[in-house]
Amino acid sequence: MKKFYVASSFRNIVNVRYVAQTLETTGYVNTYDWTHESVGGDAGKVTIGDLRSIGQRERDAVIGADVVVILLPGGKGTHVELGIAIAQGRRTILHSPEEVINNLATTSTFYHLPELEKCHGTLDDLLAMIVGREVTAAAL
Repeated sequence: MKKFYVASSFRNIVNVRYVAQTLETTGYVNTYDWTHESVGGDAGKVTIGDLRSIGQRERDAVIGADVVVILLPGGKGTHVELGIAIAQGRRTILHSPEEVINNLATTSTFYHLPELEKCHGTLDDLLAMIVGREVTAAAL
């Protein structure tokens, strides 16, 4: 059973849910679905304690995942989650529908570490990359 985590911003919530639901239908397990938290649209009612609790769940979810998917553009915590994934040696895939990963005005140095995988294109291209590699690896 493969475990995954999807990091992004609340602006990408539809895409995050699409990726998560599709992976779940192929047998993957989501380590944490942060899209149901209220911090994205109702920040005025969120406390520091709420943020601490959510941060702990997100950190633990990244650590517990076999694959971490980063959907760009990310939110405030996305790059922290990216850092945790890199430090934990998780399979990490950066996805961008355009070439922002290679745009020198917007890129991050960490996007270009050799251990990160990059996917430009549709979400279905990303999903094929995730599931396709796992199927290939399992066949060996």
